[in-house]
Amino acid sequence: MSNTALLDWLKTQPAEVFQFRHGVEKEGLRVDASGRISQRNHPVALGSALTHPLITTDYSEALLEFISPALTSPEETLACLRELHQFALQENPDEYIWPGSMPSVLDGELSVRIAEYGNSHIGLLKHIYRHGLWHRYGRIMQTIAGLHFNYSMPDAFWPAWQAHLGDTDTLTNFRSRRYFGLIRHFRRHSWLLLYLFGASPALDRSFLRENTARLREQGDHTLSSPFATTLRMSDMGYTNSAQQSLKVCFNSLPTYIDTLRQALHTPYPAYEAMGLKQDGQYLQLNDSILQIENEYYSDIRPKRTTASGEKPLQALERRGVEYIEVRCLDLNPFLPLGVDVDQLHFMNWFLFWCLTAQAPEISNIECERVDFNKRLTVLYGRDPELLLVDQTAVRPLREWGTQILAEMTTLLDAVQPDNADAVRRAIEKYKHLLHAPEQTPSGQMMQLLNEQRGDYRTLITQLAAEHRSTLLAEPLHAERHAELAAIAKQSLADQSTLEASNQGCFDAFLQAYVAQ
Repeated sequence: MSNTALLDWLKTQPAEVFQFRHGVEKEGLRVDASGRISQRNHPVALGSALTHPLITTDYSEALLEFISPALTSPEETLACLRELHQFALQENPDEYIWPGSMPSVLDGELSVRIAEYGNSHIGLLKHIYRHGLWHRYGRIMQTIAGLHFNYSMPDAFWPAWQAHLGDTDTLTNFRSRRYFGLIRHFRRHSWLLLYLFGASPALDRSFLRENTARLREQGDHTLSSPFATTLRMSDMGYTNSAQQSLKVCFNSLPTYIDTLRQALHTPYPAYEAMGLKQDGQYLQLNDSILQIENEYYSDIRPKRTTASGEKPLQALERRGVEYIEVRCLDLNPFLPLGVDVDQLHFMNWFLFWCLTAQAPEISNIECERVDFNKRLTVLYGRDPELLLVDQTAVRPLREWGTQILAEMTTLLDAVQPDNADAVRRAIEKYKHLLHAPEQTPSGQMMQLLNEQRGDYRTLITQLAAEHRSTLLAEPLHAERHAELAAIAKQSLADQSTLEASNQGCFDAFLQAYVAQ
């Protein structure tokens, strides 16, 4: 479809076709008043980390995760996140929520507790998986926090678009193909999100066993990179040699499933040498390149809600792509919730731009170029002279980014949604940041560290205290507090029910699960 034909079609569609559905998963470490990672259990008052639908933990016991439901209003999404934060802070008054993506003060590997999920078979599987992550990546890697953005188009959009394109495949296949087109266009341009929303140009020295030549010492406790945007997304983040050699193909759902499934069933020598158990205790789920699908750390994933006991790849293969999960967003440490309404508006329309764009398959050569642009932006994104590599030329980041925002605005003008003014303001805000790198979240952090001659741990600890005060200044309404307390209580009962319903031994359960 030509761009003109697309715009003409968009102008004829009713508003409900563009009610983008989105949800946010926001992580944050529990810390004490000095900024040190918590050694306490997940608070009982917050319910079960295994079965609570809105508040759980991710890799480590201290890493809270707040989950909003799928909504169509960015304002409602933020309101939900605010309530969850307020509830957690009220029920856990002695701790703070660390607002930075790079972790708080650590006291070595063993100061990071592996998340616990009880004694049900599925709870033990989740714990052992994280135990495997410890041996593969180290415990410290399990303290990195981020913001995941889940996105889908409304059901009414797909048959209308398919009919307009004259596509005669099944609706499920059509939807999956177009979502993979979104993923490919996203991968070509995700450097823009790293620039606009990266907020981790510095980290606490306790995160690294030894300094790297790329980082400069800043004070007694801080390491930083002058033009970096998100060290979280660098090779200092969640990666290892096994994953670096893994090439997952995003050109179609079948190739994606095949390449990931191969990694799930291909032994890796270092993991084979480790073995599955030591003194009767599991060290990892298996000795393959990946223990489970979610171990593959990509900046975007196709997703499908799973049934009980169903693996993610099975769900995708059976029912196609349901939504997209974006995973490359840092927490904005200057915001109490780590994100604001402008960013949610922007993400909705950036992903719609990706969905409706022409997105040919990515060759192996282009894949290297895509990764190269991301690495450049991660480490040098705020350098005003930074050049990225397009398909046919070398281009300044700010020029390329300005073009993308102009194309997003053209889409917005064609659709004219009810919230067009709010979206337009957000796009203008980020257009300004393309020409003011010092005002991006990463730029603000470096400016504060340089001006105050402070360090990362002091700055983020201070922000954590300020955000706690801000969120508790307007206490959660008693009725809503009671609702969340009831959900927490029910989740504990649900975990007990799961544990009582265990059938057979865990070894047999794990063998059956892995063999799917």
